[in-house]
Amino acid sequence: MPLFKRLLAWLRPDAARPLTQVWLAALWMGLLANWPLWQQLHVLPDVPPGFIVAFAGMVVCATGAVLSLLAWPRLVTAVLVVLLMASGALAHFIGSYGIVFDTTMVTNLMQTDMRETLDLLSWQLLLSVVLLGALPVWWLLSRPPAPAQAPAWRVGGNLAAFALGITGTLLLALLQFSALSSTVRSHKPVRYMVTPLNAVYSLTAVSVRSRAAPLGPPAVIGADAHLLPRAEGSKPPLLMLVVGETARAMNFSLNGYPRNTNPELAGLPVLSLRQVTSCATATAASLPCMFSPLGREAFVDLKERQENLLDVLQRAGLAVLWLDNQSGCKGQCDRVPNSFTNQLPRGAAPLPAGLCGHDELGGECFDEALLHALDQRIAALDPARLKRGLVLVMHQMGSHGPAYFKRSPPDLKPFQPECQTNALQICPRQHVVNAYDNTLVTTDRLLARSIAWLQKQDRRFDPGLLYVSDHGESLGEKGLYLHGMPYAMAPREQTHVPMILWVPDGGLLAASLQPGCLAGLRDQRVSHDHLFHTVMGWVGARADVYKPERDLLAGCRS
Repeated sequence: MPLFKRLLAWLRPDAARPLTQVWLAALWMGLLANWPLWQQLHVLPDVPPGFIVAFAGMVVCATGAVLSLLAWPRLVTAVLVVLLMASGALAHFIGSYGIVFDTTMVTNLMQTDMRETLDLLSWQLLLSVVLLGALPVWWLLSRPPAPAQAPAWRVGGNLAAFALGITGTLLLALLQFSALSSTVRSHKPVRYMVTPLNAVYSLTAVSVRSRAAPLGPPAVIGADAHLLPRAEGSKPPLLMLVVGETARAMNFSLNGYPRNTNPELAGLPVLSLRQVTSCATATAASLPCMFSPLGREAFVDLKERQENLLDVLQRAGLAVLWLDNQSGCKGQCDRVPNSFTNQLPRGAAPLPAGLCGHDELGGECFDEALLHALDQRIAALDPARLKRGLVLVMHQMGSHGPAYFKRSPPDLKPFQPECQTNALQICPRQHVVNAYDNTLVTTDRLLARSIAWLQKQDRRFDPGLLYVSDHGESLGEKGLYLHGMPYAMAPREQTHVPMILWVPDGGLLAASLQPGCLAGLRDQRVSHDHLFHTVMGWVGARADVYKPERDLLAGCRS
């Protein structure tokens, strides 16, 4: 009889015990909160059903093993509440948009602002959090206090449960080793979809990396930065560098897209480069990389913080100004004059109502607000530096999703009907594309009006414009939306970005270039690796970090 009672106790464990709670939570999160993972594996043609069952067992065992180490009465409840609620949210984002939570995505989320966060809120998210998170949390919080147990027994039980979970994971992995290795190798996103283990690992890795980063100012680069001498009487350069957001090159009509997404630029003497690759697939990773002289491969291995392009240009003696209409410059403008569109200089006229403050925008401004009060902003800069030249960086909100419909004003929506929600997966794909393409028409008008403003500066400066997006975007191809996929497995939609140059005839730069040479760059394979050096060459700045072989214009100079 005592033996029977013990067996019954194993089959009906006390739900008030922390160890029981963590394993029930592991079962819930492993099987239910990972529904996007099971759905993804189910549709793969080369994945047998038996492997899916075994892989689910591995996820449950691994999750239970990790949580067993945290199964302490004063700790377990808080840990499980956080993980269960997070799992509900993760299941929504992974299942709805096909995104994954690696270290780059975690960094991007940590640097986002309230506007971008609000764009991600939806009834679908709330439902997922309630069903997969709040429901088990309510059950957990309604349990009675854990029964008293000697510390030695609790430590021994937790370690035994950990060992059992690890053993189960390894046994299942060995039984399905062939299918496991093949699936992980052929379908790499699968490894980033395990909830919540992968998110916890990525968050921990980012935290450790940030703590390991050296304190103090970034390492100096280009200490010898200087400007090349100009001919007497020549005008200083003015380069407007427009950093686009989430624009993909394949949707630009300048690059052959059948829809007219560039109606105004098509009538201007601009050059669109068609084979440009981004540094990364998310703003937080791409911006620091594209403003670095190292190039993507070397930048990924960089262990310390370094100065960037704007520091070198300022050290050379140029005036530098960063204007932002998004969530910030990710540290790139920290040591140069910078401002947001809604931070107007003293004496400037208020922003027009049509540009900012719509209720549906949550106070957001359309990108054209970047041009407002531009003359007053420039007048506030150091006049001695302005005499040497100016690099003006404008950081767009661009095509930032998922609420694409918010990124274009009412008079610039030629493609209808458009998706009017951030729940992209419930819209017909063509409606999503319509909303996205409308954002590109809005960018087209911004660039055209920027060129018009630059043309008015030619009495004082030698103007030019360079536009390049930070990364691309998935619009439902292969079930993927938005961006942020690990670079090694990212689809081309997220890495193929537009780059547009405007070099006006009659300017010093145009006069220094061989006739017709720029057109030869149209289909040349280039990347963000060229940005630092092309800008340096464009404005006549030099330093030991400048590499002429990465300057797109160097080969065209006479």
